Amino acid sequence: MTTYDALAALPLQVEEYELERLEQAVSSEFIRVTTVVHLRGAGEEGVGEDVTYAAELHPPPGDLALAGSTDLDGFSKLLDGLELFAAPPRMDAFRFYRRWAFESAALDLALRQVGRSLADALGREPRPVRFVVSTRIDSMDALRRLFDRYPGTRLKLDPTSKWSEVLVAAIAATGAVDVVDLKGAYHGTPVDQPPDPELYERVARGFPSAWIEDPALTPETDAILEPHRERITWDAPIHSVADVQALPFPPRTLNVKPSRFGALRELFAFYDHCAAAGIGLYGGGQFELGPGRGQIQALAALFHPDAPNDVAPSGYNTTELADGLEVSPLEPALAPTGFRRVRP
Repeated sequence: MTTYDALAALPLQVEEYELERLEQAVSSEFIRVTTVVHLRGAGEEGVGEDVTYAAELHPPPGDLALAGSTDLDGFSKLLDGLELFAAPPRMDAFRFYRRWAFESAALDLALRQVGRSLADALGREPRPVRFVVSTRIDSMDALRRLFDRYPGTRLKLDPTSKWSEVLVAAIAATGAVDVVDLKGAYHGTPVDQPPDPELYERVARGFPSAWIEDPALTPETDAILEPHRERITWDAPIHSVADVQALPFPPRTLNVKPSRFGALRELFAFYDHCAAAGIGLYGGGQFELGPGRGQIQALAALFHPDAPNDVAPSGYNTTELADGLEVSPLEPALAPTGFRRVRP
């Protein structure tokens, strides 16, 4: 029995859905927009979050033919035949992100309709979640402010070609870096970081215990990173088990972003494959503004709580660091029914 088999036959009744726009200013150039999908039926509501990055593509269509009585797998198969965008998105990944919003809302609703939690349905015990704060910096100032407010915070950082030897040494001296994300798999986005052999050598040497995520492997960078292959991990290229099998060498661990998989059956097949292959996992987020953040925290609590999970509470991502944020490790705080987390 697969993990998905434990959920696929959950009965599901959908009567209507509603879309709720969320937005947050990240910088003077970027306003993050997401859409919360509210699926309703049998007196219950399930929620999911569309994390598509292009603001102009929000919201999803409001007239999808979703109503009916089925089971969770039947609803997923219904989505196979629906167009979730009014116009083709510029990135195929957006299709997965939007699909995840409806699939996660359906899972939440189905569990609430039968009065069960995800932990109960899967037979797993949630545990406190260790998390890192993910950020891109060009100086130590931001880190000092973070450590002053929240001492002991662990980090996932995005090195850029601007990083000098001096900056790398100062960051490394904090002893707080668990993951360095080289962003080598991104193309045509604001976070692109082209392969830079000097940066790769500087980072690999400067952070000898950190995971090295998403390098762009060229003959030159591969030669630099070959001695560090046991620390190389992947994120952006991973949408399915087939993507894992297509990697240039077997990974010790991978970043799992649920929204990258779109369908629940693909996500849980990935979990099963990694467990069987002995591949470790750590969670990742997509700058969720609403319930999607709690959902990835819930999955981390069930599948990989002790890893450097990039699932910090959303308040760590605001332009002005908020007061009173939860610190690592997060209590699981899974809702008694459904697929969601409720802050203690």
